[in-house]
This record gives sequence, C-alpha cells and structure tokens, in this order.
Amino acid sequence: MHLFLNCLAAHAGGGLTYLRNALPYLSARTGVRTTVAASTSLRRELGDLPNITWAELDRNHGAARRFSQEQAELPGLIRATGADVLISTGNFALWRSPVPQILLSGNSLYTSADFYRDLRFRGDYRVWLDTRIKGIFAKRSVSWADRTVAPSRAFAEELQRWTGAQILSIHHGFNYETFCKDGSALPIVTQQKLDSAEDALRLLFVSHYNYYRNFETLLRAIPLIQHRLNRRRVVLFLTCQLRSEKNPGSYRAEAAAALVQQLGISEQVIELGAVPYQNLHRVYRACHIYVTPAYAETFAHPLVEAMASGVPVVAADLPVHREVCGQAALYFQRFSPEDLADQVLRLEASPDLRKSSTERGRNRSREFSWEKHVEEILSVATSLRNIAPDRCQIKD
Repeated sequence: MHLFLNCLAAHAGGGLTYLRNALPYLSARTGVRTTVAASTSLRRELGDLPNITWAELDRNHGAARRFSQEQAELPGLIRATGADVLISTGNFALWRSPVPQILLSGNSLYTSADFYRDLRFRGDYRVWLDTRIKGIFAKRSVSWADRTVAPSRAFAEELQRWTGAQILSIHHGFNYETFCKDGSALPIVTQQKLDSAEDALRLLFVSHYNYYRNFETLLRAIPLIQHRLNRRRVVLFLTCQLRSEKNPGSYRAEAAAALVQQLGISEQVIELGAVPYQNLHRVYRACHIYVTPAYAETFAHPLVEAMASGVPVVAADLPVHREVCGQAALYFQRFSPEDLADQVLRLEASPDLRKSSTERGRNRSREFSWEKHVEEILSVATSLRNIAPDRCQIKD
C-alpha cells in the first residue's frame, strides 16, 4: 500500500510530536510505502527513513496561502506519486482528493466555547475571526474526508456533536524507550536554571505560550501555594518565554508577563525557553509535579510523557485529561487557582499519594502505543483503499 501524508501544517506542539513518533513506525511497516509532504525543518530532523519519500513542494508561509496551495497543487502531486490513500494530518482535508482520504482532526479550538469567550475577554478579535474562519473549513473538511479520526474519544464525541458525522477515535501513542533514548546532556543554561531550584517544590508545565493552555490560572496559583508552604519555596518551570515573538502563532504573551510582576512571583517562575524534544525527559525527571491548566485539549502528549517519567500529574478537569490519565492524576476546576493550589499541596503533603500517583501514572502510560496507533490507522487506510473512484470526487 502506498500512503500520501500531507503534513505541511505541522510546525509546533502536538503536530510535530505526532510525526516524530509515527513516521518511524510507518517506515518500519512491511508492505507500506509513504510519501510525505512536510516542512523542510522536519525533513532535516528525521533524515532518511526506509520506505519514506519526501515530496518536493515549495511551501508558502501563512495558513490561508498554504491552504490554497494545498488545494491547488496536492491533487496533481498525489496522482503523480501513485498513492492509494491520502492522510491529511493538519485538520483540513482536500476538497478534491483523487484517492480515498483520512482526515486526522486534532484542534479543539474550533469547537471550544471557552476559547471564544477568552478571546472576547482579551479583546483579541483578530484571532477570534481567524479561528471562526478556519473553523468553517475544518467543519467542511470532515464532510470532504472519507473518514475522520480524532486522537481521543472525548474529542471524537465533541466533533460528532459539532458536525453530525461519525468520528473514529484512535489514541495517539507513546514509547518510553524512544522518548528517553537521547543520552546527551541538557544545554548548560537550562541545567543551571533547573539546579537553581534544587531545594524547592518544582512544578513543570510543558507548552509554548498560548491562550487556551490557561497560563494565567497557573500563575495565580503560585502565590497561594507559596503562602501555605511555609519556608519551602515553590518554583514553576515553563518550557517557553513569556514574550510574544518567542512563541508560534499570534498569541500575545505580554499580559501573562505583566501578571508575573503583579503577583510578585518573578523569582518563582523560571522560563526555560524551548527545550529540544529529545531532551525533555531530563526536564520531567528534574521536577516533582506536572501541572496543566489547559481548558481546551484533544490528547495532551505531555501528560503521557510526565506519567511515563514518574512525575505525578495535576490537571484541569477536562474529559480529555480524565481519558488520558484516568485515576493517575488529581483534577481541579479549570479556572480556579485555589483548587489548583489545593491539589498541588495535597500531593506535596502526602508521600503515599505521590507514590500511588506515580505508580498509576507509569502503568497508565504503558497503555499508549505508537505501534498500535499506526496499525489502527493502516487498518482504516486498507478499508478505504478499494473505494470506487466516484467516491473520491467532490463531496458536498
């Protein structure tokens, strides 16, 4: 079977994590050839992989230009490669796919009422309009695809309510050995920042800055935690910088940076900046508790990474988070700094709870497998392979 993967939209976060992990398994699969349209940086990172061919396509920057380019140029390129099935990985499908098409849908912002309320509160109407427009095409893409796949059952159900279509859920995977295989040390500056909080309660949040990861709720919880820790210091490590130009997308980070100053926690919020993916396992292991206040999510790879690394988790109470972590995490009301602080302090005060959370987390992380994910995707592709040509024309 010959697959064509359209990955041109993958440039940060979960999209890159997915490709870094899934492509090697596709490469190793007997009887499968894959042509991949992806960014030059991803091609350089992954290098040569058996049975993987990188498609030559000049990529225009900007979502609108990229979408137009894909709709105009990809059908011809897919035909030229002789691919049997197209897998569109970036939330948007091809309108006129020449072969059966699987859409991987993984953006919860288009369906999130919390996100639209947040944008109005911030007065960021440009992002509000941009998201609304993209949401129209994301919704239409579900009807253009022959099968739409979501990375969690909770998000699949949300997509079904939004579109009225049947959505298949296939969990993303995880491989601990692959995640930890890089033995190189952290950059000196990063290691020094981690070492500076040696005696502190060390919290970690892995994300570039954006609105839907709800940084502000986490920041407001820090002085509440500190007040109840008595003499022990609490430190929050971020794998980003609270500067707009240092993060992908057009989210404005200045308000979050100002909040750090306003709360008087500048010495307790340590910005590690972007950490190379292959070094992340060392950052997890250097911290005591992983915290995510995100109010919109589709899978959340860092939750599995943290659990596999033996770090107990405190997560916003979302259906997706409960699906991924189960009983391995403690949950808090997603916009309540007080509840977040209570759960962190509950873990900090109980060695038995930390131990049980760690054990449950490690066990839970073993239930996610990239090999299983790829096999399930290939099963869907095989079922679509022999669709009659007229099924792949324009879909209303």
